[in-house]
Amino acid sequence: MNLVESLERQMAQPNPNVPELHVGDTVRVHVRIVEGDRERVQPFQGTVIRSRKGGVNANFTVRRVASHGVGVERTFLLHSPRLERVEVLRHAKVRRAQLYFLRDRRGKAARLKERRN
Repeated sequence: MNLVESLERQMAQPNPNVPELHVGDTVRVHVRIVEGDRERVQPFQGTVIRSRKGGVNANFTVRRVASHGVGVERTFLLHSPRLERVEVLRHAKVRRAQLYFLRDRRGKAARLKERRN
């Protein structure tokens, strides 16, 4: 058995720190940050604009609008040991697999309709 195949089979199990994510969800991602010899947890809250499956390489991209209206996007590996936990705050009704159109929208135009379960 190939070492890469065995690792992929082991990582195929879902990450216990990450719930099921969908595009359009508003999430708070708690990430471990290393600064010198210290380590801390930093939350990053935003909207999931892209989710990519693919076993070990699965990742998702979160976008938020920082100060002065500057958009910030971060891509997180789903199976990364740096992910402390992910909280899903709300779900949105979307009709696209990737929400790249949100990059061009500002203010109220960038809102997504909430999906209630």
